[in-house]
Amino acid sequence: MDFKDLIKDLKNRQFKPIYLLHGEESYYIDKISDFIEDNVLSDAEKGFNQSVFYGKDSDIMSILNAAKRYPMMSDFQVILVKEAQELKWGKDGEDDKKAPDPLLAYFENPLPSTILVFCFRHAKFDKRKKTYKAIEKKGIIFESASLNDNKISAWIENFVRDKGYNIQAQASALMAEYLGNDLSKVSNELEKLMLNVKLGQEINTTDIQNNIGISKDYNVFELQNAISRKDAFKANQIINYFAENPKNNPIFLVLGNLNSYFSKILKVHYASDKSPQGLARELGVAPFFVKDFEIAARAYNKEKVFRIISYLRECDLKVKGVEASGNTEQGDLMKELLFKIIH
Repeated sequence: MDFKDLIKDLKNRQFKPIYLLHGEESYYIDKISDFIEDNVLSDAEKGFNQSVFYGKDSDIMSILNAAKRYPMMSDFQVILVKEAQELKWGKDGEDDKKAPDPLLAYFENPLPSTILVFCFRHAKFDKRKKTYKAIEKKGIIFESASLNDNKISAWIENFVRDKGYNIQAQASALMAEYLGNDLSKVSNELEKLMLNVKLGQEINTTDIQNNIGISKDYNVFELQNAISRKDAFKANQIINYFAENPKNNPIFLVLGNLNSYFSKILKVHYASDKSPQGLARELGVAPFFVKDFEIAARAYNKEKVFRIISYLRECDLKVKGVEASGNTEQGDLMKELLFKIIH
C-alpha cells in the first residue's frame, strides 16, 4: 500500500488487525509507527491499551499473549513491536500437527480489536514465509524501499512543498549530493532549515550554507563546474577547502560524487536521444542541469572519461590503503587526481 493511502486510512480510523512495516528505508516505517502510536488511542486509553515491545528483548509468546487481550474501556488496543527484525520468529508453521505454530495461528485468525504492528527496519521480511502470506491476507504489508540517489532531489522538493516552502533546484541537488539517500537524515536537516526560513520563502544555497554547513562556494557542484571548464585554479581552491574541512567534505563522498558525475558524462556520449528532455531522463536529473553535462561532455571525450573513472578508482584504493600511497595526505591525493583529470 502507498504511504499516503495508508496514513489516510489510519486518519479515517480504518484499521487492520496486523501491520507489517518492512524495508531498507526506515523513514516511512517510523512515520507510520509514530502515527499509530500517537493517534489511534487517546491519552486516557493508552495507559491500559498500548504496549511497546522491542524485538531484541522480547519473545513471540509474550507479544501474542498481549495481542490476545481484549481492550479496557476502548474499542482497540495497540501492540507495537519495534526493531522486529531482531525478534526470533520461530519455525514459520513447520511444527507438527500436535504443536502448530502459535504465531501463524494468530495471524490466520487475529483479534479484530487488536492493532498489532511489526516494525521490521533496515531489512526485508521473507515473502516466501507462511506468516508473510497470512499477514498479507488479514492485514496490511508496507514495504519501504530505499530511494535511488537520482530521486532524492525531487523528494526534497516535494517534502518542502508539502510544508509550504519552495526550494531552488541547485539547492535541492546540493543537499541530495551531500546528505545521500537516508531520508531520516535528509528530513531532519530540512526540518532544522525550515525553522530559520520564513514560511513561503524559496530556500536557496545561501540558506543551506548558513543552516546546514554546506558551503555554497566550495562544494562538489562547484568542483564539478570547475573541472568541466578545466579551471585548475578554482578546482584547487575547492580541494584545499575540502582538505581543511574534512568533516564536512570527506574524501569518500567527494570521490563518490565525482564517479557519479563522470558516469553521467559517459551516458551523454552514448545517449541515443540527445535532446534536453532525453538527456534529463537518461541522466536522472532535472532539465535545469542538462546543459552542464553537455559542456562537460564536450570538454572530455569518451576515452578520457574512461581514464578518469580509472583514476578515481585508483585514488579510492589508495585512500583505503589497498594500494600503497606512502604517507601522502588525502588533500595531496586529491590534488594529484585533479591534475590527472584536467590535463
